[in-house]
Amino acid sequence: MGFLIRWVINAVALWITTLIVSGIEVTAATTVRSIITLIVVALIFGLVNAILKPVIHLFGCVFYVITLGLFALLVNALLFLLVDWLAGVFKLPFQIDGFWPAFWGAIVMGIVSWALSLLVPDRDEA
Repeated sequence: MGFLIRWVINAVALWITTLIVSGIEVTAATTVRSIITLIVVALIFGLVNAILKPVIHLFGCVFYVITLGLFALLVNALLFLLVDWLAGVFKLPFQIDGFWPAFWGAIVMGIVSWALSLLVPDRDEA
């Protein structure tokens, strides 16, 4: 159940990110296709973060320390670009127009998903 909630939060955060950050867009022809695209891209985003982020943290921990965590911004932007590439592989109508939209999109996505997560009670609290 927690996975599904996280998946929905990521999909909503991704939708809000496409509204806020220019250069990140869903180019689907219909609303239904846009929603499906957001859900699938959110799944790809979650899988990329679950699989690659811990590995990058492990091997890049020195860079995180040296840059006082600013390296994380670069990593998040590159992972967001990877999600864009994977969406292209699956022929999804999702597009990021370069590094800077990915950079700002990763920041907005992180903030929005964090804020939405605050609205969902923890299992311990429920």
